Amino acid sequence: MRLSPDEMIFWQHGFFKLNGTIVFTWGLMLLLVVGSKLITRRLTTEHKRSRWQNLLEIIVTGIEGQIEDVGLREPRQYIGFLGTLFLFVAMASLCTVIPGYEPPTGSLSTTAALALCVMVAVPLFGIEGQGLGGYLKSYLEPTVVMLPFNIISEVSRTLALAVRLFGNMMSGAMIIGILLSITPFLFPIVMTVLGLLTGMVQAYIFSILAAVYIAAATHVSKPKPQAEPVP
Repeated sequence: MRLSPDEMIFWQHGFFKLNGTIVFTWGLMLLLVVGSKLITRRLTTEHKRSRWQNLLEIIVTGIEGQIEDVGLREPRQYIGFLGTLFLFVAMASLCTVIPGYEPPTGSLSTTAALALCVMVAVPLFGIEGQGLGGYLKSYLEPTVVMLPFNIISEVSRTLALAVRLFGNMMSGAMIIGILLSITPFLFPIVMTVLGLLTGMVQAYIFSILAAVYIAAATHVSKPKPQAEPVP
């Protein structure tokens, strides 16, 4: 039983190797690109729309509502990044029904890359929302003493994002593999369904946490109201 798709080697030449993580990651990205092109090719702004477009708009509106509930005032500005994170993690789990496929999120290298994307996106959105000076000033709040702790929190939460997603996805795959070797009929089917549900939950949690971090970085502090002089 493989613990990670990194152990599945398709091609190797000296130091360079093409493992399952790389193949499945690029295949998943290709699937998302082609799927998005096919889904959006017949969208219209007319009053008469297809049922498929209405369903798609309901889903997008729901995602925007979730982003706005987190505290981001302009959800459409962030839906491209957060929506892509959700779709990638969710599809990585849903595609496990394909024989021979292993989710790339079962590799720590993939989850670390996703967490690094969040780590880079947070300051970019923060600088865009507050300006460079305002964002850097947030590291000194509430006092200058908090500077090293705020920096450590940036690194630690990135590590936590990567390890949490990796652990949850890998554990599900391991449980299914163990049950397949013990009871190869009913229980693996049930655990596969539960694994799909777990993958969707993890995609939601990962995207919401990314939205929370971005909301914290883009939050503009309001000056305290000055007390009016007593006559």
